[in-house]
Amino acid sequence: MATGTEDPTLTVDELAARAGVTVRTVRFYSTRGLLPPPVIGPRRVGHYGPEHLSRLALIEELQHQGMTLAAIERYLEQLPPDLSAHDLAIHRALVASWAPDSAEDATRAELERRAGRALSEQDMARLAAMGVLERAEPADGSYRVDPGLLRLGVELLGVPIAHETILAARTVLLEHSRSAAQELTRLFRDEVWNPYRERESDPEHVAAMKSLSADMQPMVLQALVTAFQRSLKEELRAAFTAE
Repeated sequence: MATGTEDPTLTVDELAARAGVTVRTVRFYSTRGLLPPPVIGPRRVGHYGPEHLSRLALIEELQHQGMTLAAIERYLEQLPPDLSAHDLAIHRALVASWAPDSAEDATRAELERRAGRALSEQDMARLAAMGVLERAEPADGSYRVDPGLLRLGVELLGVPIAHETILAARTVLLEHSRSAAQELTRLFRDEVWNPYRERESDPEHVAAMKSLSADMQPMVLQALVTAFQRSLKEELRAAFTAE
């Protein structure tokens, strides 16, 4: 894997200024393990490099996609520890082009206004089980809601499905979609990412990767939806025919 060619020469103040965050934020991310430790130079001064800057940019992109800090921690833990600044930039391009619409913050009253009805505690629990919303961090009475799922979730509130069944169904979907995502990522890495990395001297490398990824997204999503619809139809027909 490629490694950064620039020496870590940024102080924490310079890194924070370049990344558009505060020094306190940099140190907080470091204590949470989101940033690797700096290189300690003379006078015990920590120095940061391009990898730190790219990782901060990736964290910012993940936050823009509505991910909580805990979710970002889990996400970064899955990345190889020796990703270069260039690799992180490509990863950020992929996140930006493949991630769904950003989640939004909303109060309980705002959720009810969008839903067009009052929402009981049981309704809120069912919506959370569907992955439509979650309490914001820190807990201040607001929620993180996926606007694209809210209307569907509200419609499903009227369907007589037990809370436990919703949780079980969501677990099944998450497990199998993650498996498909892992295989697609492996295929994308081996057949697309690696050949592009061989040309990483090209200054338009990251932009080209982002464009290619964005072009592939609708095709892959449509293929997944179509395959799932056909499989579900066949399974339901077989199940009810057997009975």
